[in-house]
Amino acid sequence: MTIGIHRPTQLIIDQSAIYHNIAKEKSRLKPGVELFQVVKANGYGHGLTQVARTAEKAGATGFCVAILDEALTLREAGFNQPVLVLGITDPKYADLMASNHIAATVGAIDWLKAADSYLTDNHQLAVHIALDTGMGRIGFQHPEELGKAVQYLAQKNSFNFEGIFTHFSKADAVDTDYFQLQINRWKAFMAVLPTRPKYVHVSNSATSLWHDVCNGNMIRFGVAAYGLNPSGGELTPPFTLKPAMSLKTEMVFVKELPKGYSVSYGATYTAKEDEWVATLPIGYADGYERRLQGFHVLVNGEFCEIIGRVCMDQLMIRLPHEYPVGTAVTLVGEDHGQSISLQDVADYCDTIHYEIACGFTQRLKRTYIN
Repeated sequence: MTIGIHRPTQLIIDQSAIYHNIAKEKSRLKPGVELFQVVKANGYGHGLTQVARTAEKAGATGFCVAILDEALTLREAGFNQPVLVLGITDPKYADLMASNHIAATVGAIDWLKAADSYLTDNHQLAVHIALDTGMGRIGFQHPEELGKAVQYLAQKNSFNFEGIFTHFSKADAVDTDYFQLQINRWKAFMAVLPTRPKYVHVSNSATSLWHDVCNGNMIRFGVAAYGLNPSGGELTPPFTLKPAMSLKTEMVFVKELPKGYSVSYGATYTAKEDEWVATLPIGYADGYERRLQGFHVLVNGEFCEIIGRVCMDQLMIRLPHEYPVGTAVTLVGEDHGQSISLQDVADYCDTIHYEIACGFTQRLKRTYIN
């Protein structure tokens, strides 16, 4: 997608905030525990390679991604740290992964058998076995299945059994019953291992923040690195998370809307009196949700309502008085002592901040500071 560099709308990414969040979590880890930064989905919308550079400086020793192409992007950018693809990759790409020293996630012995047929003699594929302890997504479901897979790996020089992991579905909740259920299942799986691989990891951001006893010897640090609370607001993090993302624009058109005139598609908003209205150059094609009608932005520290439906490329706001074209507008971030967080946007949209951050499209210019 074309990047909008000739309009005033941009995502501003504060790299010092990302550094702070990672460094603070690193300082909490026990000796010998590594931190792999999760940079999937374009670094949760913050920029894959840019976040990886900052994470590297902050002490991350490896990276996790969702798909093979993201891992290859890291390699092409010059990163030589361990990279784990968390999703299931087609076995036919096993040799491509091995030749680029990219670790594969394995959830079934059939995957190993299929991948083995694609591996050449001079390439060894690092694999991390995924265990489904209750997420219900991918991974071995029974300890006996795991045992057979480990036996198979022991007979094959084409694989390096590098890691084993699971993923918790309720590590970010006050109620820990289901979390404990998954812990018990995890222990049952681990009991069948004759020896542990290099990496044993169960902790995403939430698990590491609130259940660090489970960290193993590596954590997968995700959304918290970007300054976002994994639990929304249900739990309080052990240190201050600094949000890294702001969304800014400027007014491109300002007019006085007469009483009785309507705004945007469907004429869902009609002025009850004469009022000043500004048009902003951002819309749902940029990932600023159509359902944000009635929400607000910040102008000079004042909350201004979004009126009418958000269009594909533009939206309108009601002003307290006339402002000149070019006046700065904050859609996410701080402005004159007031703020709008990604969590605020997510709450209004009845979703989570992950979705909002990841939903900002490539058309939005990303500017990196600090």
